Amino acid sequence: MRRLIPALAALTLAVAASTADAAPGDGAKRPITHEDLWLAKRVGAPAPSPDGRWVVFPVTDPAYNPDEVVSDLWIVPADGGAPPRRLTNSKAAEGAVAWSPDGARIAFTAKREGDEVAQVYLLEIAAGGEARRVTTQSTGARSPLFSPDGSRILFTSDVYPGAQNDADNRRIAAERKARKYNARVYTGFPIRNWDKWRDDRRPTLLVVSAEGGDATDLLAGTKLAAEPGFSAGGTNSGDDFGATFTPDGSGIVFAASVNRHKAAYAFTNRNLYTMPAAGGEPRALTQGEDDWGSPAFSPDGRTLVAALERRTPKVYNATRLVALSWPEAKLKTRLTESLDRSVGAFAFAADGRDVLFLAEDSGLVRLYAVPVAGGAVREALRLEAGAYSNLAIADSSPLVVATWESAVSPAEVVRIDLAAGKHAALSTFNAAKLAELDLQPVRHFTFTSKRGKQIHSMLVLPPGFDEKKKYPLFVLIHGGPHIMWGDQFSLRWNFHLIAQPGYVVLLTNYSGSTGFGEKFSQAIQGDPLAGPADEINAAADEAIRRNAFIDGGRQCAGGASYGGHLSNWLQASTTRYRCLVSHAGLVNLEAQWGTSDTIYGREVNMGGPHWKRPAVWAKQNPIKYADRFQTPTLVTGGENDFRVPLNNQLEYWSALQRMQVESRLVIYPDENHWVLKGENSRFFYGELQQWLGRWLKP
Repeated sequence: MRRLIPALAALTLAVAASTADAAPGDGAKRPITHEDLWLAKRVGAPAPSPDGRWVVFPVTDPAYNPDEVVSDLWIVPADGGAPPRRLTNSKAAEGAVAWSPDGARIAFTAKREGDEVAQVYLLEIAAGGEARRVTTQSTGARSPLFSPDGSRILFTSDVYPGAQNDADNRRIAAERKARKYNARVYTGFPIRNWDKWRDDRRPTLLVVSAEGGDATDLLAGTKLAAEPGFSAGGTNSGDDFGATFTPDGSGIVFAASVNRHKAAYAFTNRNLYTMPAAGGEPRALTQGEDDWGSPAFSPDGRTLVAALERRTPKVYNATRLVALSWPEAKLKTRLTESLDRSVGAFAFAADGRDVLFLAEDSGLVRLYAVPVAGGAVREALRLEAGAYSNLAIADSSPLVVATWESAVSPAEVVRIDLAAGKHAALSTFNAAKLAELDLQPVRHFTFTSKRGKQIHSMLVLPPGFDEKKKYPLFVLIHGGPHIMWGDQFSLRWNFHLIAQPGYVVLLTNYSGSTGFGEKFSQAIQGDPLAGPADEINAAADEAIRRNAFIDGGRQCAGGASYGGHLSNWLQASTTRYRCLVSHAGLVNLEAQWGTSDTIYGREVNMGGPHWKRPAVWAKQNPIKYADRFQTPTLVTGGENDFRVPLNNQLEYWSALQRMQVESRLVIYPDENHWVLKGENSRFFYGELQQWLGRWLKP
């Protein structure tokens, strides 16, 4: 399978159509519970075999007790002729599936019994049997990829400075473990990421024989890896080069940064590099301040397509696809320039004529196509609801697979039939449970704001909904800000679980949201809180005006991360809401800048650092208006959150207490920016419902 760009951010996906025939009568349906949400099977990214006959994908069987969680690989015929069957059966979670070019084997990563860190394993699909470990890298292994001839596996690991091989890594690790002191020492930025302190290990590319043995560190001793700002692209699970073999297998193309150490005072970026597959000094294919990533070769090997984010004075810039000639690496065409949407996952059609890609659009995630040679972008099939993710295409077959979700169903694998303009479910793990639940599809609406912008929103209706009744309104605000409320099944903020007691939930894509064009996403720059809050309030007014079933006298609002920031601004700027909810929200812009794991983009967004006194730092800083605070607020956060550190929740709490505003503080000692543990999640939803129930009573 060809290398793919990581999928768009979507927590879980599903196939509502597959559950319709199995649904009992309306009278038998019931409201969703936290157990329904948390224990739903979680289906991961599908990997099709090169010939298009099989699809392998991970499935997590969750539990409230982390020790009882099971995650295995499953396999299903691509024609849907048989149900999926379990391919592995071990305690450790498996992922990052890569097929060998002949389709006989798969490589994947897992931390199995006897492993201190994740390693690459290889499983014979045709012959069966147990998977065998291929790597023994002391620093772990991730992102495996077969060479074109199937003889080698490329993977990524984080190694110690100066290490030339794994023996050096083991020696350095032992020396550090033997130290009698415990201290972190830094001379540059960044020092933290989400919930982890950074150490001095750096990502590298290694190659190992598919038969196993010692791996070779391809970047060890290179000038590129010695650059003070050397890094790969950051993800929540670790740095990833997005590396791929050249068509003949003699080289590797990857994306890397050499200026990460400048992150405190400049934007960082990656460029594309190539190097011999046997090792050697990498050579830059691109230069400049634009950000390049996810290189992939066309089936004929003559075109290199990559994702490109152009550097402008704006913090947000849309990701485009561009085509380079190979091996010259000269720009041929900007493939998606005509589509004012940011590109997510992409892959080549088997005939090599088109690139298929995903992009957010107006609350949905759609599938588009564009000719590799350049031309008009078109929607590959019309999507009326939900969101695609994890796009993948077989090497020598027209098979196109993905996962699909909507707000009323979690992730399942689907086969996409481009000719017929539809998709069909290859997995239905959650269908029976979904058939029991009273889940109403979201209702979309758009209105024109006082600034002349088209603002998109969705309404989520409670179980047993009756158009003639009156329901309170909960305004749920998304984070980011450069993400989008979509028709998707969220684990962290599940729309229907929040609506379950009898609330209408309003989801508004305010200025700064993605999926509505680059300028719309950029419009939040210089207006971080006030403008978006006005749009959120206006959306609530519009929802109430259009829908007689909403009781405008009973409104609460809340959100997390940037949604928490905006909730705190609502505290400072309006008394329209009976209560507020703020998770991981900043109350002091200056404190957020000084303590967060990322800082430079924030000051650019505000027109400069706060000591230069741009007016927006004071005018749109909630803490400056603490004397106005009077709306009862539920404040929550995680002690291990380095993106919006705990000091902001404590400062907000202190101001609320000082102003004698009725409030409740909930801190999770073992959570980060999100609430990820099952029992903590159940407790959070309980706290949320108790708080809303108290203030939204008639």
